[in-house]
Order: sequence, then C-alpha cells, then structure tokens
Amino acid sequence: MVNEIPQVLALIPARGQSKSVPRKNIRPVLGKPLVAYSIECAKKCKRIQRVIVSTDDPEIAEIAKTYNAEVPFLRPAEISGDFSLDVEFHCHAIRWLQEHERYVPDAVVNLRPPHPIRNPATIDRAIALFLSRNDIDSLRSVRKSDLSPYKMWKMDEAGLLQPVASLDGVIEPYNQPRQILPMVYWQDGYVDITRPSVILEKNSTTGDRILPFLIEEECIDIDYEDEIEQAEKILKGETLPKLSPSHPQTQERYPS
Repeated sequence: MVNEIPQVLALIPARGQSKSVPRKNIRPVLGKPLVAYSIECAKKCKRIQRVIVSTDDPEIAEIAKTYNAEVPFLRPAEISGDFSLDVEFHCHAIRWLQEHERYVPDAVVNLRPPHPIRNPATIDRAIALFLSRNDIDSLRSVRKSDLSPYKMWKMDEAGLLQPVASLDGVIEPYNQPRQILPMVYWQDGYVDITRPSVILEKNSTTGDRILPFLIEEECIDIDYEDEIEQAEKILKGETLPKLSPSHPQTQERYPS
C-alpha cells in the first residue's frame, strides 16, 4: 500500500492595513507586490500542496490571485485589526475549509509577507522535520539572539529598575559574565508550522511542544519604510547588514 502524501497548506496572512508602512502587503519591492514574494516561495516548495492568502482586502485578494494563490474567502474585519492574533485567522481558515470543502491539511505553514527573502528549500526542510515528529505541536523558526533577557530591565510603578528574567541558582544574573548565561533565541518569523488540531483544540498556533528550527540565513523583516530599500538591495545581491534584535525591524510586530 502506497502511503498518502501529507497535505501541507501554506497560509499567508495579508491584511489591508498597516500602521508603519501604509498598504505594506502590496507595496512594490523591486516592482513586485510584497505579498507576491511569500506566494512565489510557497509555490516553489515541493512539500506544499496549497497556497491560500488570508486577507480582509479585495484588492490584495485580486493581486494574490494573479500570482496563482487561492483566496477562497475574505477574512472578517473583526479578526483583521492591529491587535488581532495569529490564531484567529488560522481558526477562521481551517474552519472555513472544513465546512465548505471538507478539507483538513496535516500541517499549516505560516509565511508572513514582511519576509520577502526566503529559500524554498529551507521551508521544505522545515516541513520535513515537522512531519517527522508526531510528538510535537508546532515548529517555530528562531535565530541566535545578540541580546540576553538576563541583562534586560523593566521599570516598576515607583520608577525603579526590576530585572526582566531570573535564573535558578544564579544570584543577580544581570551582573554575571555573559559567557555563563544560557544561549537564547529570537523568533524571527521566517516560518511557523502547526497542526489544525492544535489550532482548533488548544486555540493556539504553537501548542505546548514547540520544535525549534534554527535559521542562519540572512533575511529581512520589513516593517518600516527604509527597510523596503534594504530588501531591494539584498534581492539585487548586495550584502545584508547584520542587525541585532534591538533593531526596530526585529521587534515583535505581528499580526501581518
């Protein structure tokens, strides 16, 4: 008996509005809409069977279709705001596909449009690793962080500094040499993969058991105007400047 090929869905979130870069998902990058790069990457992946764009915006939907992505629905406005969560558009998409097509993939790959530089072979490698592990809920790409949370501070109500993180068995980790502190990793948004059961049953895109996927490739996450120019330089083969997680482009800024 021939084993069935695992069904892998690429889900690309592309809402219409963006605070930092207006209409970011369709802004031209080397003459091509930003969302097109994620679509084209997904279409080149050997392990992805379907590519669906989740958007609330009719213009983005039409552009996505011209790049051969599916847009079988429009995302409701109430889950497309600045503070909407990834799990909301994941749930909407999975439930819509179940109800209207009786389609349930084995894995959902989240490819956020602000990352125009991805290697399809890397995505395929991440999918293969995820599918090989039945004991995990999700996979998340990370990279080594240049900054340590054990050296970070927050201010309390009295305006005094309090450490962000503690470390068992270590007194005042913020005063310890960096070399003895644990290695930490930054979630970079290159690729996330999860199971529909985790999305629907745990109301989460990660669940409890998250497999790391270390990224060492250079890439860029567009969230500010100047980063569009940076992305164009990289796409033309120029060197990407080395950035640490303290740089604005590497800050947490989802949803897409």
